[in-house]
Amino acid sequence: MIENKTIFITGGAGFIANTLIKHYVEKNKIVVYDNFHRDTLTNSGLANHANVTIVKGDVLDLPFLTSSMKGADIVVHAAGIAGIDTVIKDPVRTMSVNMIGTANALEAAKVNGVSERFIDFSTSEIFGSHAFKSTEEDTAVSGSVGEARWVYAVSKLAGEHLAHAYYKQYQLPVVTVRPFNVYGPGQTGEGALQIFIKKALKNEDIFIYGDGTAIRAWCYVTDFVDCLIRCIEDPKAIGESFNLGNQRTVITTLGLAEAVCRVLKSDSKIYYKDALSADIEMRIPSVKKTKEVLGFEAKVDLEEGILLTAEYFKTLA
Repeated sequence: MIENKTIFITGGAGFIANTLIKHYVEKNKIVVYDNFHRDTLTNSGLANHANVTIVKGDVLDLPFLTSSMKGADIVVHAAGIAGIDTVIKDPVRTMSVNMIGTANALEAAKVNGVSERFIDFSTSEIFGSHAFKSTEEDTAVSGSVGEARWVYAVSKLAGEHLAHAYYKQYQLPVVTVRPFNVYGPGQTGEGALQIFIKKALKNEDIFIYGDGTAIRAWCYVTDFVDCLIRCIEDPKAIGESFNLGNQRTVITTLGLAEAVCRVLKSDSKIYYKDALSADIEMRIPSVKKTKEVLGFEAKVDLEEGILLTAEYFKTLA
């Protein structure tokens, strides 16, 4: 457990960052840098903590980002545009924030002499439409030009390449993490599982985009953050990329909607809509590297995760 460090988190108001802050806040200083487009922090009870400093800013503002990062020992770069709805509506901003924003965060970290860790958030979507037990060394897929689905993946992949260039050229202590369908309390915006849970709690109709056969492996947020902490603290992580997910929680989108209804004893009906764009047919990580290098194994199975997430959303009702 690290102590007496300054941890600078871009996208620090998000739900993954919120879980990370809870782990570190008592014995470290946390600087949250966010434009608060999505906000889990404000109602979490952490915003007013004595060790939390909130800076409202945009990662596209390099001078302000650089000055705000001064004194940081560790940078967690979690800011980014995500969600297929958002990507389709604003592909230019998606590319700008995910590529230029990452370039700015890396440059700010270099200028400020960040010495302990720079965590770069990439995505599991870099593995393309059929990712079965994808390893960290598998070839990334850029997708066809003009297809909305790949705007997000390509922008994240570009950021990942740049992060590792900073590691090789400037010895910035970079670690890349590739989240595989993270969910849990505090999640805002898009994300199939939290949407299904919210609908099921109200017995409202649940809509599936596509035919429901797409396969995912779902990772509960505390498991994800457990592995993220190891990426921050274990020296063996530096210079590496890691697939962060739960290989055991594999299910189709239809199966997921049905599981949510069953576990929550909901009367919601399930209906289908046309897919918004090219779908990811299968996304399952290989977790061999995280186990061998970091000693990480996910603990929370799907039904438990659904119940825990539902309890959180009940408190907001």
